[in-house]
Amino acid sequence: MANLQGKRIILGITGSIAAYKAAMLTRLLIKAGAEVQVLMTPSSTQFVRPLTFSTLSKRSVYTQVTSEESWNSHVELGLWADAMVVAPLTANTLAKMAHGICDNIITATYLSARCPVFFAPAMDLDMWEHPSTAENVDRLHRYGNHLIEVGTGELASGLVGAGRMAEPETIVSTLADYFHKSAALHNRRILITAGPTHEPIDPVRFIGNHSTGKMGIALAEEAADRGARVHLILGPSALSPQHPRIELQRVQTADEMYEAARAVFPDCDAAIFSAAVADYRPAQRAEQKIKKSDEARTLQLVKNPDIAAELGQRKKTGQYTVGFALETQDAEANARGKLERKNMDIIVLNTLEDEGAGFQHDTNKVSLLRKDNKKRSFELKPKREVAADILDELQELAAWKKD
Repeated sequence: MANLQGKRIILGITGSIAAYKAAMLTRLLIKAGAEVQVLMTPSSTQFVRPLTFSTLSKRSVYTQVTSEESWNSHVELGLWADAMVVAPLTANTLAKMAHGICDNIITATYLSARCPVFFAPAMDLDMWEHPSTAENVDRLHRYGNHLIEVGTGELASGLVGAGRMAEPETIVSTLADYFHKSAALHNRRILITAGPTHEPIDPVRFIGNHSTGKMGIALAEEAADRGARVHLILGPSALSPQHPRIELQRVQTADEMYEAARAVFPDCDAAIFSAAVADYRPAQRAEQKIKKSDEARTLQLVKNPDIAAELGQRKKTGQYTVGFALETQDAEANARGKLERKNMDIIVLNTLEDEGAGFQHDTNKVSLLRKDNKKRSFELKPKREVAADILDELQELAAWKKD
């Protein structure tokens, strides 16, 4: 049975025929040990009366930010909750949440919430498959919210397909799994480097690579979801993590990344070096833009610090380091060589030969090689799932338990 003992859950109910399922969801949440505060949009009360939910939850149900009797503080609700679940979530409220439109008690509380937010959409097949819906779901994902996947079956219109709200049992199980996982790295401090570095040639040109930082950000968000305090050092990237337990430090060059990592590393339980750090930088940076001429130019390069190797040599007992190896030939042999030279505990191997792996993709295909000669290989997966595999491996190796 799912365990949500002592958890405070906000349940937001919007105007869908699937609102009838929310009554069973409320009952199951309470049976699992949670306190439940129900919020309803006015349209949802046309499907199920608030009296049903106040009876089940033993708490007043809020349908407006203000009423004749009181102001129902969405700010206090956002601070009170351990999690917020919007189920069912209509296409209308989904769009409002995705774009910050605040015109009811649920969207106001959502914008104030400091807890994880889960959303379980419910709509007809064509609405669910519309590009605007997909974009709004993706936007909520990027904000750090958690999608509870829709089910497939007969819909209110009579069509058969995707769009059904997940069953109440699935939603409760998802919450229980989240809270169980969020204790896995409780009080652990994890350093993660991510993205490229840009090594300036002159004020407008630089040496760099195609890294976006997606893999490192996925690792940071997964570690934070597991309860870790994450220090993310991110090179030039258009992306930004959203998790409140991620401390973000932006840098440009390899030297800046090295100095930032060196300052944080002594107090960390583990470091994951996922950044694609430039191996070399120009020996001299021109103070002014270099003008084009007919003559050939020679660019002298000098080595950048090897962050993983430098910090690997400073590793203390009880600290763990994880590195990445993007190889194009003799992949495993080269990766194992790096594992030894840089005194790492795990190295994540991927190659440019695998379609969908490497830079600029939302997916990756990796093998995890350990110093104790263990090896695990995985199929192509979304980078967030790859991040989960890497952290599972790290937790197993370190034998970390909740403090």
